[in-house]
Amino acid sequence: MGVERVIRFRDGPPPGWPEIAARLAESGESPILRMIDRLPAFPDEVPDPAWKELRVGLTGGMVTLRREAGTIRCVVWGSDDPAIHAALETAARAVASAGDGTIDPIS
Repeated sequence: MGVERVIRFRDGPPPGWPEIAARLAESGESPILRMIDRLPAFPDEVPDPAWKELRVGLTGGMVTLRREAGTIRCVVWGSDDPAIHAALETAARAVASAGDGTIDPIS
């Protein structure tokens, strides 16, 4: 089962990968880019600014970032592991702070 957090950006476009990666690094993570728009990525590759989906390796597991108009969705698969939930929350906070976004409440 998948779990997601939605981050909304009302005052501008969603942030790019360099800004998100910097915020993840500030939080103590060493993000590793695994896929860009469903294609394998080199770990140090910088995606095209028009990317739609990234898969990022974090300490607690893999987090998918899906960028849409005005939002980025952070998605993880599996809901029983506290480490993957921590990775999801870390990613959501990093995305929000990179672009002055707001994380939707968990419903």
